[in-house]
Amino acid sequence: MNKSEILKIIHDKLSEKIGHLEHLIAETRAANNETKSSMGDKYETSREMVQQEINNLQIQLNENLRAKNSLKLINTNLHQTVGLGSLVETDKGMFYIAVSLGSLETDHHKIFLISPESPLAQAMTGKVNKDVFVINAVKQTIKNIW
Repeated sequence: MNKSEILKIIHDKLSEKIGHLEHLIAETRAANNETKSSMGDKYETSREMVQQEINNLQIQLNENLRAKNSLKLINTNLHQTVGLGSLVETDKGMFYIAVSLGSLETDHHKIFLISPESPLAQAMTGKVNKDVFVINAVKQTIKNIW
């Protein structure tokens, strides 16, 4: 398992999401400026709904920018205990503690990308090889930590 490669994939995915969100915000703003009308309240309601959409997109953009920035804190060296930047194999799956970004397939393994604030990451933090932890009434054993 090469954690540097996984980190690069995460970085690229976040960059792609950020670019997409910036594009959506720009398109939505442009569409909002083009919808001039003399419809009175209907026009104002429509403009407010578009503005809310822009605000929601901006929140998502800021979250992704924060996540991308947090990648700078990740140490890709081998870990003895589970923490930020750990690649953890349990008897239930593989988890990379970095940012919440779904999963990815690499080296014939499915790796779940989880945030250090997630309940699963919290349950694993500080654990070492062969430690057992329980989350949602499911017992898991740590098999490897990278």
